[in-house]
Order: sequence, then C-alpha cells, then structure tokens
Amino acid sequence: MRPLFCVKILALTPVVPPVAVVIMNPSSQSPVTPKVNLLGLTRTQMEDFFVSIGEKKFRAAQVVKWIHQLGVDNFEEMSNVSKALRTKLANIAEIRPPEVIYKEFSNDGTRKWVLKVGENTMVETVLIPAEGGRKTLCVSSQVGCALDCSFCSTGKQGFQRDLTIAEIIGQVWVANRSYFEENQDYDSRERAITNVVMMGMGEPLLNFDAVVPAMELMLDDYAYGLSKRRVTLSTSGIVPMIDKLSSVIDVSLAVSLHAPNDELRNELVPVNKKYPLKELMAACQRYLMTFQGETGRRKITMEYVMLAGVNDQSIHAKQLIQLLKDVPSKINLIPFNPFPQAPYGCTPRSEILAFQRTLTEAGYICTIRTTRGDDIDAACGQLVGKVQDRTRRAERWQQKLKAGEIVRSVQ
Repeated sequence: MRPLFCVKILALTPVVPPVAVVIMNPSSQSPVTPKVNLLGLTRTQMEDFFVSIGEKKFRAAQVVKWIHQLGVDNFEEMSNVSKALRTKLANIAEIRPPEVIYKEFSNDGTRKWVLKVGENTMVETVLIPAEGGRKTLCVSSQVGCALDCSFCSTGKQGFQRDLTIAEIIGQVWVANRSYFEENQDYDSRERAITNVVMMGMGEPLLNFDAVVPAMELMLDDYAYGLSKRRVTLSTSGIVPMIDKLSSVIDVSLAVSLHAPNDELRNELVPVNKKYPLKELMAACQRYLMTFQGETGRRKITMEYVMLAGVNDQSIHAKQLIQLLKDVPSKINLIPFNPFPQAPYGCTPRSEILAFQRTLTEAGYICTIRTTRGDDIDAACGQLVGKVQDRTRRAERWQQKLKAGEIVRSVQ
C-alpha cells in the first residue's frame, strides 16, 4: 500500500446480479440460491437487476437512495416501495455491509472502525473531522497491500486479496450511518461524509474493477452525492492504470511520491523500479490533460512523508521543485507516524517547516498534514487490520527483525 496518508463506470460490463451458484441444502437437498447484495451495485447495475426480475428501472433510484443516502438495510423500511416488491426483494436480495467488530472514537473527533470481511480477515477505515464541518473518510481497497513501501505498517502485513465493491462502499455506508443511527426521522437525515480519500489499506489501482464502481456510487446524487473534487484516489504510481482511470472517471488524483529522485524512491516505494519518476510524471501530465479546459486550474496532490535524515534535507526540497516543474501540483507534507520496529523516525517540526518554506517560496501550495487519531492508532500509516498473508512478506519482515537487519542509517 500507500499508507493512509491520513473512497462513469467505464466499459466495465454492467454487473447484473452475479450468476448465482446453486448450493444444496443438506437437510432438504433443495437448491439454495445466494442472495444478491444490493449494497455493491451502482445505479446502472441496480437498474439491470430490477429489469432482470421483471420490475421497472425507476425502482433502482429509489432503492439506491434508501440504501446509501438514508442508511437503510431493511427492505421493510422502504416506504415508497410496494409491499409485494419488498417481500420479493427480501427473498432474493440483501443489503449486507461489512460487519463492524470494533469501533473507537478519538478525543479529537476521529472515528475508526475495524470491519470483518472474511473469516479471520479485517480491514480498517478512518473518518477524520476538520473545521467547517468537513468529514473525510479514508477508505481501504485491499486486505493488506500488494505493494511493500518501506515506511508503511500495512505493507508489513503482506497481502491477502482485493476488496469487493460492497466491501469498499460498505465502509462509506458504515461511517455515514454512524451519524444518524438513532435518528428514525428519514426526512431529516443528511449526508454526513463530505470527502472520501482512497488512501487506506491497499493500492486502489490494483483493484481497479471494484474501486471504480465504488467511486461511482460516491459521486451518484442518489447515493452519496459527492463532488468529483471531493473524491480522491491515491496511488503509488501504477502508470498504465493512471491512464486507464482518466478514461473512465473524473476524480481527484493524489500520488504517494515521498522521494524526489529514483534512487531514494526505489527504496521507499519499490514499485518505482517498474514505473520510474519520469514515466510517473508524464502520466500525471496526461491525467490533467484529459480534462480539457481545466488544465492549469486542477492540480495533483503529491504526498510526501517526512522521514528524519532520509528525504527531508534541503537538497531533497530543491530536487522536488525541479521534478514537479512541469506538473501542476500541490504538496502535502506528512509527519511520519512510527510503528513498532519502523526503520525511520519523524523529521522534527522545525525542519518540516523549513522544508515547507523552501517549496512555498518556489511557488508551490504546500501544506503540513495535521496528525489526528494517533491515540487510537488511526493516524497516517497506522492502519493494519488483520491479514492472512499470501505473500509471506509479514513472515520475512519478522525474520529480518529477529536477525537485526531492519536498520536504516540516517544520511
């Protein structure tokens, strides 16, 4: 992953309810058809679902609104849907979000949920409040992460699998519903989430076919109704998928950069060995150019974790200025949140401010991320969940720790 630096479907074929797998009921030997989880269907997919069961398309908008805007998971509560259809839906479909097995609210207003997405498998999602009523939800896209950034605790757990559409959008559903769980007056319920960032566990562009439909729901006025500027996808730099993304959906893009040259980035973000900075910067330029008429106004957010003595020197700031000279960017400096046995430390505040000053004087918008949720392990880079690692990366990490190999000399 890229750590929590903190959620128009393309030519994806509309997903009508998945082809059912027939399961035999051992007690009666009669076939049991799994119910369709409507939580993971976009409005277009929902329309196809209703047509497939002999109903009108307009039912899709009604049900999408009940599920996502109003947080309903019981068909009987859908008062503008006929009783016959409610009964029909209850027999063939369900609204099943990930199971919340743990939640904790920080003193600063940050909220964290641990969600069960399989046997002995969990992911985390975090909501970060800010002034003016802003509520940003950091959404996970994978169980663990397929990448292995050296400063990220999630990456040390290895990788198990991609999340489904329902498991991704389910994080938004859980967080949104938490603000009106006790409010039974549907007419007074308002969308609580104002921003979504795909910056949680996992690399979103490596789970493209689930992430894009989930973001469609985030943008849909019948669902969460977020502006395309308020849905941000953060990537470590999967160049071909950046190009594909720009061809199917318009959302904000962030890049987990963290280093201004290839040698250093190869260490911090190993995928750089496959897609070096020259290719990544070119992909960023193409992404901005795709949305004609907005080039010059739109910028890509460059995320830059501050690692003491590693990437925080004056020379690095100057290299960063040179690297980004042809890519309209704003830079977000992120104080490193250490995890057990992390080989790095956080840059002192005074040095972060000096780094910021150099970038600001060069004409860049440069912010320093405020650390939130560290008292509940919900700060940037601290999401870990529970992963049944298929890569054995976690095992190798522990072996290196025991052998004393995880040491990074300060340069």
